[in-house]
Amino acid sequence: MNKKLKTQNNIITKNSKATENLGQLMAKELNGGETLALLGNLGAGKTTFLKGLAKGLGIKQTITSPTFVLIKVYPVKKKNIKQLVHVDCYRLPALELMAIGLNDYLNDPHTIVAIEWANKIKLPPKTIAIKFLHHKNPNQRTITWSKKFNKKVY
Repeated sequence: MNKKLKTQNNIITKNSKATENLGQLMAKELNGGETLALLGNLGAGKTTFLKGLAKGLGIKQTITSPTFVLIKVYPVKKKNIKQLVHVDCYRLPALELMAIGLNDYLNDPHTIVAIEWANKIKLPPKTIAIKFLHHKNPNQRTITWSKKFNKKVY
């Protein structure tokens, strides 16, 4: 495990590149089966973080927020991880997301599910919460995650 992720549970990023780099770093700690709850206001850095996470998983496609399509699935060619599922709960009730198959992804040990606006739905018990907070400086963010970045978190 990356020492910085193991010993800290928050970091201040000074620009979008640093937020993306943190996502890339965290991707290396994932094994498949994780659900990431991305929490924060509009423009807080959730999608920027996801761009880095996707890059860290070897995804070459451009990552954009799935606000209007709701769920985007990206194939991954990493040992145990077969896909990254990017979900946006901003404009849709949880029951409708479950009806279009979100639950199938949440139970797949070869899938990483990253959910923007995750506070709007009921999450699996081992979800990794990642919170994004703006600073007065518009480029800075405090990003806080569950203390143990692995499958054993709450």
